[in-house]
Amino acid sequence: MNIHTQHARTGDGQESCAPWRAQDDDTSLMAEVGRGGVEAFATLVDRHSPVLYRVARRMLTDAHEAEDVVQDCFARLWQNAPRWTPSGAGLVGWLHRVTMNLCFDRMRRVQPVTAATLPERADEGPLPDRILQLDQTQRAIAAALTDLPERYRAALVLCYYEGFTNALAADVLDLNIKAMESLLFRARRHLREMLQARDIECRDLELPA
Repeated sequence: MNIHTQHARTGDGQESCAPWRAQDDDTSLMAEVGRGGVEAFATLVDRHSPVLYRVARRMLTDAHEAEDVVQDCFARLWQNAPRWTPSGAGLVGWLHRVTMNLCFDRMRRVQPVTAATLPERADEGPLPDRILQLDQTQRAIAAALTDLPERYRAALVLCYYEGFTNALAADVLDLNIKAMESLLFRARRHLREMLQARDIECRDLELPA
């Protein structure tokens, strides 16, 4: 990704290792970022950008758009760090909330990718029937996911692809737990109906845990 950070240098011109690395929690790192600490910022980028990119990629189905969202998210983190205080799900919840909102904004502006435009799987020779069936099912799920309303897609991406608890997903989407459970139920039902319309059996619906 094209997120650029700077590193402190010692007197001999060598880059120094930041005293805060993986062992430090997000709250202490954010306090340092709030004071202008670029090394702490780089640590947070390294720690959280892979999962944020994965979420944005699934939401937007476009690698470049997903990269832009992650860039924008960390730009906002830098800007808001002096005023940031931990609450709810902490920095993880905050970052995912910002990422989701940026994705929602872009989804309202761009034309969604349809199943017809998804890349074809490269010919790798014959596969056993069950493996082929599961492969086709997972591709059908990915295609149907792009046609879901944005909030339904967000609920499924967070809870099934990323393994968020309902409570954490509720914090990200700014919902109470009952509303989150209802949203997730409706999202699953809607996805199943879409897959049934595409002749995919419900028993083949294997969303990631």
